[in-house]
Amino acid sequence: LAIREKTLGNEHADTVTSLINLAYTYNKQSLHSKAELFYLRALAIREKTLGNEHADTVTSLINLAYTYNKQSLHSKAELFYLRALAIREKTLGNEHADTVTSLNNLAVTYNKQGLHSKAELFYLRALVIREKTLGQDHPKIPISLNNLAYTYKKQGLYGKAEPLYLRAHAIRKKLLGANHQ
Repeated sequence: LAIREKTLGNEHADTVTSLINLAYTYNKQSLHSKAELFYLRALAIREKTLGNEHADTVTSLINLAYTYNKQSLHSKAELFYLRALAIREKTLGNEHADTVTSLNNLAVTYNKQGLHSKAELFYLRALVIREKTLGQDHPKIPISLNNLAYTYKKQGLYGKAEPLYLRAHAIRKKLLGANHQ
């Protein structure tokens, strides 16, 4: 990082890569507050040099949100995930795979906060989009079904969870075979 800052400058893309690599390394060591500082620097540079709606800027928002979730700062994470979702919906559309990822990120964050009915809404949207764009038996459908079923289970809505778990199992069995473990 020091060499890149000296030779390329503080705002060069390779300098940002070094910031992100350091942040990632700190996250892996559970030094999330240190990671946060480097991700914040990377985000500021990307917003300045690339703009607020660039895909790399969105990645920086997601990196920060992830780091806040790791620190149990879920309401902060929510804000960054909401920004990422809004940008992805605007730039990629409501049915893009990356938009679905943003919906899932928010749902996870809401579940972590115990806001299961909010999580349910985002998981439902993700499932509907995946079924529409990928088909009923795509390998990602069981993931969405399990996410939604888990959220129902956390709310004590076992009657809603069970058919989703069963459907996910049936799809996996069809895709992987009956003897797959």
